[in-house]
Amino acid sequence: MKRRTSFGFVALLMAFVLIATMRIQHEHLKIDFRASEFNGKQERWRRGLEGLPRGIVEGTSDLELKPLWDQARSKNDDSDNCNALLAMAVGISQKQNVHHIVSKFMNENFSVILFHYDGNVDGWRDLNWCDKVIHVVAHNQTKWWFAKRFLHPDVVSTYDYIFLWDEDLGVDNFNPKRYLNIMLSEGLEITQPALDANKSSDIHHRITVRNRMKKFHRRVYALRGSLNCSSESRGPPCTGWVEGMAPVFSQVAWRCVWHLIQNDLIHGWGLDMKMGYCAQGDRTKKVGVIDSEYIVHQGIPTLGGPSDKVPRRTLDLRGLVRRQSTSELAKFKERWNKAVTGDDTWTDPYRDISRKRQVS
Repeated sequence: MKRRTSFGFVALLMAFVLIATMRIQHEHLKIDFRASEFNGKQERWRRGLEGLPRGIVEGTSDLELKPLWDQARSKNDDSDNCNALLAMAVGISQKQNVHHIVSKFMNENFSVILFHYDGNVDGWRDLNWCDKVIHVVAHNQTKWWFAKRFLHPDVVSTYDYIFLWDEDLGVDNFNPKRYLNIMLSEGLEITQPALDANKSSDIHHRITVRNRMKKFHRRVYALRGSLNCSSESRGPPCTGWVEGMAPVFSQVAWRCVWHLIQNDLIHGWGLDMKMGYCAQGDRTKKVGVIDSEYIVHQGIPTLGGPSDKVPRRTLDLRGLVRRQSTSELAKFKERWNKAVTGDDTWTDPYRDISRKRQVS
């Protein structure tokens, strides 16, 4: 009996020693991993910068205009400056509407960058804010093309919020500062203003329609045709989703979305269905539509061809644009699916939803 007791005690002691040894080894492995990760970051930081001391390296930038001499006061010296950026692709045919939008944002001390897809910058010089904004010119390019090339996260990292808007939006009932206050107070990372259903000409998704009874909403309830949106819904277009016409991103969300934008797919079709992955958490909670500050979508497709509201050209290119957009959507879906199956380290937080709604 004593031998059995002694043997049991020895076995227990050995098990304790083994567990303690394994824990020590585990902690050592964690330390080694952290050290190697730190060394890796150090190596990446140093790559190409070996000739510079760390303290002189300026890794970020902004889009603020700087004075040539001290007498001119820099915008950065303004204590009332709103740390947000409005970026739009614009054409001269929408000059008056863009003027109305930019004036409203400039009055709240926003930074503004305009992407001119028609090459016409001189036509804007009579406006009082023209010399106070950044102008970038590239013929027949979309806002997603411009954003990928000129709104790199390191360039816009000083801005807390990025507005990436279309030019055909009515803003009579929109105040950008009140809008951002709602985003901040409700913990939203990706949003859009709600659409006025009575005045907007193009409304494609029920979730974007303004709810007069709410300050903002995160989901829509609808049962119509193939659309079945309920409190159980966890994905687009029922919840966790905004449209591509007027998205607003927090700084951290934009860093993710910028990497989601494909360099060669310039129309951005399909991005809206995946932007919720960049919401820095549960997209059903971090993505929303703000109702109290709402806009009108006028639906004027000036880039690439005419509409009923603009002078008609000899050749209507809208059909070609739509065909290209549809082709790019198929390519984007294919790339997403390939990336998902090819990355063993990534786990889809909405995997159950993806299985129910297979991407075609």
